[in-house]
Amino acid sequence: MLRVSNIKLSIDDDKSKIKSSILKKLKIKESDLEKYFIYKESVDARKRGKIDFVYTVDVVVKNEGKLLKKKLKDVVEIKQREYIGVESGTQKLQHRPVVIGSGPAGLFASLVLAQRGYMPIMLERGLDVDNRTKDIDNFWKERKFKNNSNVQFGEGGAGTFSDGKLTTRIKDIRCRKVLTEFVNFGAPDEILYSNKPHVGTDILKNVVKNIREEIIRLGGTVKFDSKVTQINMEDSKIKSVVVNDEEVIETNVVILAIGHSARDTYEMLYENGIQINQKPFAIGARIEHPQILINQSQYKEFYNHPRLGAADYKLIEHTSNGRTAYTFCMCPGGTVIASASEEGEVVTNGMSEHARDKENANSAFLVNVRPSDFGSDHPLAGVEFQRKYEKLAFELGGGNYNAPVQLVGDFLQDKVTTELGEVKPSYQPGYTFADLRKCLPDFVCETMKEALPKLDKKLNGFAMNDAVLTGVETRSSAPIRIVRDEETLESVTLEQLYPCGEGAGYAGGIVTAAVDGIKCAEKIIQRYSAMK
Repeated sequence: MLRVSNIKLSIDDDKSKIKSSILKKLKIKESDLEKYFIYKESVDARKRGKIDFVYTVDVVVKNEGKLLKKKLKDVVEIKQREYIGVESGTQKLQHRPVVIGSGPAGLFASLVLAQRGYMPIMLERGLDVDNRTKDIDNFWKERKFKNNSNVQFGEGGAGTFSDGKLTTRIKDIRCRKVLTEFVNFGAPDEILYSNKPHVGTDILKNVVKNIREEIIRLGGTVKFDSKVTQINMEDSKIKSVVVNDEEVIETNVVILAIGHSARDTYEMLYENGIQINQKPFAIGARIEHPQILINQSQYKEFYNHPRLGAADYKLIEHTSNGRTAYTFCMCPGGTVIASASEEGEVVTNGMSEHARDKENANSAFLVNVRPSDFGSDHPLAGVEFQRKYEKLAFELGGGNYNAPVQLVGDFLQDKVTTELGEVKPSYQPGYTFADLRKCLPDFVCETMKEALPKLDKKLNGFAMNDAVLTGVETRSSAPIRIVRDEETLESVTLEQLYPCGEGAGYAGGIVTAAVDGIKCAEKIIQRYSAMK
């Protein structure tokens, strides 16, 4: 198969013109073209007064070898388009493998194991997605917080209540496996070729439910409200796991996909001697603008063209104090959501539905935090650093899960906001005007202040006076790394424990976490024979 890149169509061209563009690039007749598939679609809006859709296409042709000899521009050979699983090992498993966590890493580890006949047991501390949704709605509307059922904990992990972004910088054939499975279980086909694929929280809820049902159909077991409270060991090997301090499940193989907010599990692992290192991360606030402002800034006169959805952005600025301010997890046409995982804390995140049709755009506006900022060498000092500012935000908001907010113009002048302008905060259950300097480190505020006017030059309106900052955003990534062997992916201190995904410090997003889950599942498959 050939991969043909840099096929450009104007914004008003129909996709049917892709075919004629392929024929022109390859210099072949229509009869020589057997079939083609769109591999990637992106938007090029760099030139004023012009927007193009740019395609990369996988093509099957007659006489492929002859074409390759011509060394045509933008044409390469591809030998593997789809994921091919690893070969099974020969050792016999004494007990079924256990996967802790049902976020992207745990979900895809369990799915791959189930597809290959390993009958995994997936343990999730939170609830199934339907009951979880009810609990989260109750928190947002009535301020009734549940420790085991919230935006961080429950079926699908934190990503279930997000924009459902499937972008990644990694080049790995397993990414194709992830996207294909998402489509198989209910996501739109467009994620297979969109340059910035996303599912949306409304669709993602059904997708994760469908994957769970498939794991069960293939012989796996899924247990909710099942927090692993202990891992029993003997001679540096796993003997069993304890669920909710009561149930003992015998196993010798555990994939640890606990997510970046399972702080009590981090503590349990540390007490058991599992090697954990500090890791840098970032904190800041959510920033909200009118979505139409972002559309106009990015697409200019084409901002309301029917082929263009809600525009996004990605910004970064290195400041004079040696820090970096950047935007993260941008949610076009979305909302800022309350995402606490512990009582008495305020944590923000962003969420969009598939349509991305809400009035505001939001993103995390973050500043890098180094382990030297933690004030301690303890492996879990980063967790305490997060807690400190989440508790301050809770208190500053009024102690009732209101979030502290401040207009950008007031933030730049160190003034407490007294009234809103063009942008209404979307955060529920409510907000309180406050000085964000009281719930963020000084160096974070200084960096944000220096970066805002500079970023405004890159995205017109980013530093508009009426834009809203909502504090605090602290869960951009895990503040720890559970150390594992680079080759076997096992914990360096406990054989057959596979630290996995974002919570273990090895991923940063839905797709990268899912890929890491697949990698850990493959290590088990390569070592052991299937159980059925």
